[in-house]
Amino acid sequence: MTADMNNASFDRQYILSLESTCDETAAAIIRRDGVVLASTIATQELLHGRFGGVVPEIAARAHLENFLPVLRKTMHDANVTIEDMVAIAVATQPGLPGSLIVGLATAKGLCLAWDKPLVGVNHLHAHVYACQMQRRESIFPCIGLIVSGGHTHIYRCESAAQWKLLGATIDDAAGEAFDKVAAMLGLPFPGGPELAKLAESGDAAAHKFPRPMLKDAQTLDFSFSGLKTAVRYCIAGPQSSTIDSSHLSTEEVANLAASFEQAVIDCVVGKCKLAMKRERLSRLCVGGGVAANRRLRAALQELADRQKFELLLADRELCTDNAIMGAIAWEKIKAGSFDDLSLDVKPGLVRG
Repeated sequence: MTADMNNASFDRQYILSLESTCDETAAAIIRRDGVVLASTIATQELLHGRFGGVVPEIAARAHLENFLPVLRKTMHDANVTIEDMVAIAVATQPGLPGSLIVGLATAKGLCLAWDKPLVGVNHLHAHVYACQMQRRESIFPCIGLIVSGGHTHIYRCESAAQWKLLGATIDDAAGEAFDKVAAMLGLPFPGGPELAKLAESGDAAAHKFPRPMLKDAQTLDFSFSGLKTAVRYCIAGPQSSTIDSSHLSTEEVANLAASFEQAVIDCVVGKCKLAMKRERLSRLCVGGGVAANRRLRAALQELADRQKFELLLADRELCTDNAIMGAIAWEKIKAGSFDDLSLDVKPGLVRG
């Protein structure tokens, strides 16, 4: 493989990147210099919307149905040959077990059929690497923040291969809390973006919701379940077993949304400030679905301006799950690091 890469023209070296960690079936073809030739995403929002959240079994079945048409469209749009492919990259951790298995099985099948090597990708690392797609200089070393529906994590990233987990949520992820509070307010799934939109017209100071663990300078961990519960009590009261927001006016709902959103932002920004000070690094890279939130992006930029460090935010279209961020596989390929076909999925995240 090394010889093939050395002999091939630089602009004729590509990887096929696959993503299926949750409910998005995605593929992309990315050139060695980071140029994206094609990207396709098949969303499952309509499938899961009536359940108010992602159903793992439905997600896995949908990936089985979606991968072939997604692959066909991506290959057609890129207009490249199989011979130009250097490797097949696929997200193998963390994520929903069934969804991950479908993606890995697809990648292994292509590796066998096309006689190409396999490269496993860490989905969370890839979210941070999305920041690399908008610049030539390396983003490393940096502090990496992932704020998404399933994860809220802070890493020290020495290089594309060296990651140290500094802190993580001990219960709900920030995006998960957004979706659950949105459901309490009667907003449609996926609720996070709808809540953020509603918060634009609300008063963030209307309710003094808690900022869990924000003042604990001994840890970079997060907690959002108590904040979520505080919103629930505000809507229905502590004695009610059901949640009904229909008695609230439009203004009251907007104020609840804005106050909740601000509490989450304060927690995230506060822990980032602590991480930058503790680790003594000068660059913060942010990715994940919640990283598309306008107010969070603005608050992080204000922090960066005050504290005099560089802030890199993933482009909004690369914040949600996609295969383009699988370009991190090129870092492993350039180092000659490939995986064999015994590679397995790792649904959970191991702290360390």
